[in-house]
Amino acid sequence: MAVHAKTSFRFKLPEFLLVILMLVSGACLGFSTGSFVVNFSRIGFSIVSTVEKSVFAVTDTVKNTVNAVKELAELKKNYDELSKKLENYQQMQRTNAEIRKENEQLKEQLGFSQLTAQKNYPAQIIARDIDKLYASLIIDKGSSNGINKNMPVIAYQNGNIGLVGKIVEVGKFTSKIMPVYNLDCTVSARIQNTRDLGLVSGMGSVDEPLSMKYIRKRVLNDLHYGDIIVTSGENGNYMRDIPLGTISKISVLDYNSSLDIELAPVIDFSRLETVIVVDQSQSKDGQDAQ
Repeated sequence: MAVHAKTSFRFKLPEFLLVILMLVSGACLGFSTGSFVVNFSRIGFSIVSTVEKSVFAVTDTVKNTVNAVKELAELKKNYDELSKKLENYQQMQRTNAEIRKENEQLKEQLGFSQLTAQKNYPAQIIARDIDKLYASLIIDKGSSNGINKNMPVIAYQNGNIGLVGKIVEVGKFTSKIMPVYNLDCTVSARIQNTRDLGLVSGMGSVDEPLSMKYIRKRVLNDLHYGDIIVTSGENGNYMRDIPLGTISKISVLDYNSSLDIELAPVIDFSRLETVIVVDQSQSKDGQDAQ
């Protein structure tokens, strides 16, 4: 019977050291020839360049985003500043337009006041009472400026002279005017063309016409729409021949011996801003008026 011998392989220390020595020697030889250096250099460059590219891309994106945010904030700031400047400019334009208009009105009033023989006081309306029973206008002139009760008040508006009313109350720095449209205001007046005498009174509102009474029916054919009604100058309350209004309606009432006439006021009271208070007792040079 044959017996097979069992074979075994044992790795001894001397052989292991020999293998390690051979590997180290080969590696040293490879590095010394430069073959390994080139490969590792390429790998390192590829890795580093990829990382640098990624970092640059991220950094550039963040930088662009930050710049965009800054630019947007700057644009908004500039827009707000321009909007504010535009608003200020528009407000300044409106203010300048109002000042020019006010100056034109004052110049118009002052120009007319210089032509008036009597002493007079240009004034500005600062308040209004539109109550029908107590309709009034408040002006910025009072006793300290020479204003007295019962002085007539006129205005020069759009090239037309017209009667506004008369002073009924006087304070130190302000005065109250009873306008011709007040229910309690009655003015002796004449039809300019025919010289017929009557009385003009108000109906309590700037939106309503004036009323003229006591014009005889027999002069009906001599009257026309648009005829001018002026102050008569009687009783010393108002100057003579100051326009009050124009005839807008004529009614014939069977039960009345006189005509019922409506007038369109010469003065547009809803737009009236400045007036002239006249002192009939004195001329401009300070002499007593005759």
